[in-house]
Amino acid sequence: MNILVIGSGGREHTLAWKFAQSERVEQVYVAPGNDAIAEEPGCQSVPIQENDHEKLVAFARENRIGLTMVGPEAPLVDGVTDAFTEAGLTVFGPTKAAAALEGSKDFAKGIMQKYNIPTAAYATFTNPDAAMSYIREQGAPIVVKADGLAAGKGVVVAKTEEEAIEAVTAMMQDHRFGEAGSRVVIEECLEGEELSFMAFVHGTAVVPMVTAQDHKRAFDGDEGPNTGGMGAYSPVPHLDGTWQAEAERTILRPMAEAMVNEGVPFTGILYGGLMITADGPRVIEFNARFGDPETQVILPRMMSDLTDTIEAVLAGEEPDLVWTEEACAAVVIASEGYPGEYKKGTTFTLPVPVSDKQRWFHAGSKRHHEQWQTAGGRVAALSTLAPGIDEAVSRTYETLGQTPLDGLFYRRDIAHHVRKKS
Repeated sequence: MNILVIGSGGREHTLAWKFAQSERVEQVYVAPGNDAIAEEPGCQSVPIQENDHEKLVAFARENRIGLTMVGPEAPLVDGVTDAFTEAGLTVFGPTKAAAALEGSKDFAKGIMQKYNIPTAAYATFTNPDAAMSYIREQGAPIVVKADGLAAGKGVVVAKTEEEAIEAVTAMMQDHRFGEAGSRVVIEECLEGEELSFMAFVHGTAVVPMVTAQDHKRAFDGDEGPNTGGMGAYSPVPHLDGTWQAEAERTILRPMAEAMVNEGVPFTGILYGGLMITADGPRVIEFNARFGDPETQVILPRMMSDLTDTIEAVLAGEEPDLVWTEEACAAVVIASEGYPGEYKKGTTFTLPVPVSDKQRWFHAGSKRHHEQWQTAGGRVAALSTLAPGIDEAVSRTYETLGQTPLDGLFYRRDIAHHVRKKS
């Protein structure tokens, strides 16, 4: 069959690469894709923007697309899966109504509260003065979130009341995130370690994946502003096992059932962004798609066929997935200045992977006269499989150290939580 992946980043590069491994897949198209995806065997970039639903549906019909996978959140929230479903095409992703789990933090918190899914205490505001008064009542640390989509940058973990009030001002009065910040959710600050736990879902059929840990802060030591993610690793040995089973039982399955009960059944990738607290797993946020860069460490560990898995889940089955025992680590290289202002068009040379266990997944890059140039904030991620976390991380950094990356930066402490415990 032919596959269509919607999106253009590192997550979509990884999805295309994984789909192309299936013996049943003839061609993987990625819209709009990127120059690196176009170089993958069996993959082709298609110049259709992810928000052009009409052209995407027409392309799927014309090219006998048997399955469409939606990568990013924006087209999901805009209803791209509804357009495909109405056209009688098979698509793996939530409807516009179900994608509100990610598109509105207030919606997600309301469902969690109604169905007793463990999460942080919260309040929602459309009035900035009321939000600031609440912050002064609650004190700091406290978390301020733009209700809508903000490309992974609409969350401020404020250490002081002043910082929280500045966040409210930026979101609600300065409109830093546009309409997404016209409503804010203010939460208690949970303490613990974060864990990314995703599952293939269709209605009440839930097939969990292995866990991963993302690194959201821009700089070493978890300092600096939140980004879309600067690196990840899988598995997460010190947080797996008991917590994983509990999170499946108390969070992922109850949310899938809650969405069915609410009349908005969920199909696609249900992503639980969790905090493992002293009292167990608590939900920080739900996403409605694969995480980025978690995809770049989870799919390389997946030995099961991705196409077969999705088709089985769409049939209401819960297949047993097979995973390699190897660990995987990925380090993101980003343009200097990211997640703030950064320059595009910087020429760079990528270090050559040292084995077939290591590979680049591209996001904000483009080919220009046979050279790579930056075209976004997060440029690419180097992903490495190895027998253990330490080795996966070490090999990644050894390769990155082979070539100067002028105009780019990366964190040098990915997986520091688990490495300092080992």
